[in-house]
Amino acid sequence: MTESKALTDTDLKDPPRALVTPDDDDTPLAVAERRRADHNRHRVAIRVSALLTPGYVFMNAMAAIIASYGLLGDSPAVVIGAMIVALLLGPIMGVALALTDGDWALFRRSFLALAAGGVVVFAIALAVGFTHDLVPITDEIRARTAPNIFDLMIALAGGAAGAYATVSPRIATGFVGVAIATALVPPLASSALLLTRGEYSSSSGAALLAFTNVVAIQFAAAVVLWVRGYARDNDGDEVTTLQFLGRHLGSIAVLVGLGLLLAANLRTTLADRLYEGRVRYSLSQAMAALEGNQLYSMQMFVEDNRQVIRAELHGPVQPTVEQVVTMRDLIPPPPEGRSVDLRVRHVETRIITPDGYSLDPVDPPLSGPPVGEP
Repeated sequence: MTESKALTDTDLKDPPRALVTPDDDDTPLAVAERRRADHNRHRVAIRVSALLTPGYVFMNAMAAIIASYGLLGDSPAVVIGAMIVALLLGPIMGVALALTDGDWALFRRSFLALAAGGVVVFAIALAVGFTHDLVPITDEIRARTAPNIFDLMIALAGGAAGAYATVSPRIATGFVGVAIATALVPPLASSALLLTRGEYSSSSGAALLAFTNVVAIQFAAAVVLWVRGYARDNDGDEVTTLQFLGRHLGSIAVLVGLGLLLAANLRTTLADRLYEGRVRYSLSQAMAALEGNQLYSMQMFVEDNRQVIRAELHGPVQPTVEQVVTMRDLIPPPPEGRSVDLRVRHVETRIITPDGYSLDPVDPPLSGPPVGEP
């Protein structure tokens, strides 16, 4: 009977090399080898996700269908589902890695996949829009027609998070949240749907949002890859800061231009919202002369260089033409010197209590269409 040799205290303090696994070896050479292996594995994963495959086309086609019907149905939950299904983030990561490495073959493959995915989404959304041309444009679509500097910041943060999740397996479970933050399919689908309605300006705004997301996500992802040590030159050495900036000079120039444009858009949007609040306050003040009436809803838009204001009033007293003129004169001057075109729609509404008719307005307004008298 053979005896097993017990480990001594000395063996525990200095274990034999056979008991040391590669992951336990913390020597500089072993750490560098593990890091190189991780980088190679992540590079392969990014390259695979950037390929133009039938599965990639199919998933983006399904995402386009989901997004289009979700947008037409004004359903945020369905639109979020389309964000998760889409695979456009893979080619963007491929473009980021290609520019970071200076790998132009990978850049061409990734750019081709990204362009093909975008064309598929846009074409399917166009088909859905022409098929359901009587469905009105919803708030979910309108929300993507006026990008501003906030959208650029969101895309930069989303791209950085996406790249970090891609090269950090321990937090890859958070990738679904990243997909939502870096949505590309909804603005593309919105642009196509608006194009079918002939709203070219709004369609270009949604397309600008999609383009902003692509550029910002790509650049932010490239920065993360560079910081994490993925940027290499032809000799395999890490690239310098100047080399990295040189490879991404085009992206930086586009981002600067987009930043200036979107900052101006934000300023315009804020000015419009402030003006809308002032108009709503002025119309509400004018209701004092119309006993029992209240401002139910209001819409504003520009038409033929005129600021058109549609106001819907509910109450028992119909305003006269002279009173509408007074209401118009109370409205503050619109931006850019446009004239005011006030259009009032009055819906007769009577409030009946056990004590008889009441002229007190209902606050808040009743929801749904008013019920006419028999």
